[in-house]
Amino acid sequence: MVGIVIVSHSKQAAEGIRELSMQMAGHEQKIIAVGGTDDGRIGTDALKIYEAIQNADCGKGVVVLVDLGSAVLSTTAAMDLLTEEGIIIDVRLADAPVLEGSVSAAVQAFIGGTIEEVVAAAELARQISKQL
Repeated sequence: MVGIVIVSHSKQAAEGIRELSMQMAGHEQKIIAVGGTDDGRIGTDALKIYEAIQNADCGKGVVVLVDLGSAVLSTTAAMDLLTEEGIIIDVRLADAPVLEGSVSAAVQAFIGGTIEEVVAAAELARQISKQL
């Protein structure tokens, strides 16, 4: 099963998105929430993301969804650290809205989708209209 990592500047936001995604996918789906700093402030931490990627990996790769630009930088730093440490995990950063993308990715991963299918499901969420 493809693992999911949700990165937000807010710990509460990351955990809430994880909770919603788990409700839609199932509790067997590996979803790790990473948000905020150790002292409770708003921000992202490359080392936390690095650890989350490792914890989310079940051998089929990990898709990471982020909320804002600096979360991309922290995620990229975490991916670079994995490479430097010789840790081989197929990690993909989805270009998707964090909430809708996480739910879509989690469902696709839960039903056995490949990492490519999970990324595609997350990125397809960009097209969800909110108009009636």
